[in-house]
Amino acid sequence: MHPSINSTDFDFQVNASGQTGFNETMTTTTFFALHNEDNIYTYLLYRTADDQAQGTSYQTLIEHIAGGTGFDDGSCSGVLTLYAPSSTTFVKHFTSRVSGMFNNSPRAQDYYTAGYINTTSAIDEISFKFDSGNIDAGTIHMYGVS
Repeated sequence: MHPSINSTDFDFQVNASGQTGFNETMTTTTFFALHNEDNIYTYLLYRTADDQAQGTSYQTLIEHIAGGTGFDDGSCSGVLTLYAPSSTTFVKHFTSRVSGMFNNSPRAQDYYTAGYINTTSAIDEISFKFDSGNIDAGTIHMYGVS
């Protein structure tokens, strides 16, 4: 995914069957690794600012992605796995791993997010967005749906 502006977060949220607003309740956790090309910045951190405890906000999958004018090579790519989204018995667990170029500097970042969506209703809509600006380019593929 390539954002239309620089330094923006890539997020997701869902709707349970029959619901609107993309505001399902989630409990999540995030950690990330970051490495700068010149070895000045090397991190492996738990990211408390991206956690939700029964929150209804869009969940950040990766933050500060380079993009927009002047950062045409900035982007992020990853996988979000939603387990048993059609189940009407269990809450919906998910995991994600997303990698991308940090802001406007030569830093690679790798985000890991996991959690659960606290509904036993089937999930029938998923929304992806950058928290500011638009998706300038990108493709979202969905697998496992018949």
